[in-house]
Amino acid sequence: MTATHRDGSADPVSAAARAARTPADPPPGRPAPNDPQLARELLDGLAEAVLTTDHAGRVTLTNAMAGRLLPELPSGTDLARGGVPALARAVAQGTGTFDAEHHGRRLRGTCRPLAAGGYAWYVRDVTDDQARADALLAERHRTAFLARAGSRLGLSLHREQTLQAVVTLPVPYLADAALVVHRPPHASGDPPSWLRYTDGEPGPVEVSGGAELAGAVPRLGEALGGETTGAPWLDTDPAALGTVLPTTFGRPDAVLVAPMPSAGGPVGALLLVRRADRAGFDQRDIGLVREFTARAGSAIAAAELYGEQAHLARVLQHSLLPPRLPRVPGVTLAGGYRAAGDTLRIGGDFYEVFPTASGALFALGDVCGKGVGAAVLTGRVRQSLQTLRLVEQRPRELVELLNRALFDFPDTARRGQFTTLLLGTTEPEPGGGVLVRVAGGGHPSPLVVRADGSVVEVRVGGMPIGAFASATFAQAEVRLAPGELLLAYTDGVTEARGGAAAVEMFGEHRLRRALATLSGLPPGTVVDRLLRLVDEWLGGESHDDIAMLAICAADGA
Repeated sequence: MTATHRDGSADPVSAAARAARTPADPPPGRPAPNDPQLARELLDGLAEAVLTTDHAGRVTLTNAMAGRLLPELPSGTDLARGGVPALARAVAQGTGTFDAEHHGRRLRGTCRPLAAGGYAWYVRDVTDDQARADALLAERHRTAFLARAGSRLGLSLHREQTLQAVVTLPVPYLADAALVVHRPPHASGDPPSWLRYTDGEPGPVEVSGGAELAGAVPRLGEALGGETTGAPWLDTDPAALGTVLPTTFGRPDAVLVAPMPSAGGPVGALLLVRRADRAGFDQRDIGLVREFTARAGSAIAAAELYGEQAHLARVLQHSLLPPRLPRVPGVTLAGGYRAAGDTLRIGGDFYEVFPTASGALFALGDVCGKGVGAAVLTGRVRQSLQTLRLVEQRPRELVELLNRALFDFPDTARRGQFTTLLLGTTEPEPGGGVLVRVAGGGHPSPLVVRADGSVVEVRVGGMPIGAFASATFAQAEVRLAPGELLLAYTDGVTEARGGAAAVEMFGEHRLRRALATLSGLPPGTVVDRLLRLVDEWLGGESHDDIAMLAICAADGA
């Protein structure tokens, strides 16, 4: 471009000066002229250290970053004998890479051959990258540990098994030895128990002398007493634990004492011990221990609560077991009972038989619901029957009295529970056989197995007991010839789910078919085989409570 005057003529002097000031572009395909100063600026601007060597391995060039990271390697230095041991080993062994700590920084180097001869080493400071990678790995390990701990602690609702899981999980990830000091519930009055596990022991070991040990370990009393502020604590003297650790453990160097909290206060404390050859506990460890002990405390408290409920369930179930059947004129009796598969599901199925002047009064019922509430209602029904039968033995009238009696309890309105019931009497007839009168309250109808093997239903009807104050009830009569049998049962029989898919109900049709094949057999045999058939149908799956009562007219009655 040339300068022009107003008249349009060019200024050759100005054009020449401009051409002298503007460097000409090199022809295509030819390199730009060498500029040592530019090359030096580019090298010094790199974020990694660069140094070059000749054939003999002596440094010929270093950039600014190399001067900061590797000040021991100025130009002329023999790399194989330089002041950077990791780099010297890499040169001597010809590996071409190194990764090591140097002056508190993590350095990673790679060697590349140069076209003109010699080598170039590129060294990066990866300290921050390594710290981030280590932090990520530590967080992954921490998350994996807490996940494994949560899974193990949630597998058992047995207190002793939970305590064993708590004492073994931290070893060796968090410590070389762990001790769990468990504080039993205050109502028990028992002293704290000690459980120990060390790296190398086959399993947890109980430690005796807990009362003396508790006073010898600083901060332990605070942990057991509920002082959780600032916990876990690190200022416990390791020598205080010398009597509770095995002689092969070695010298304890660091001890961490942490309470195990729960909703009702601490259930105990966890002591973690590290040997002298291992680093002490840092703040990351303390935070992880705090999270672990929170899970451990909740798991132990849940196991203790479950144990109390299981004990209560066993006591209640024992009180609700069917009674021993009495001898009744004119009939033979047999009863069968299967509690629900879950030990805490206290059922409401029951049967009773009371001798009367002329025969027997029998009842078979099913209380709505499960658990303690159902058990309480079952007890009320049975106790009420025990009393009311003394003033009334006609089935329908007795059912009506029972319904009114249940509504007299103060919590009937808010309870919202009811009972299905069959209540009947047996009376031997002069010509042989037995007359059975049955009143119903919303219960499955009993079945009668005739002498010819046919099975007929005795339709009773009626409304559930305890559901409505103005409920109506019905009554039916059936005569049993000698050898014929009446079976009363709860819906746990027909609603038992099994089969190939474990979802199909046993159903009344299977019950009828089985009864037809059992015609003429004693009532005890009939009940046993029916229970066996239902068990086989269930195939080990959980089920509702099952109750049966078989009444057979005796020969020669």
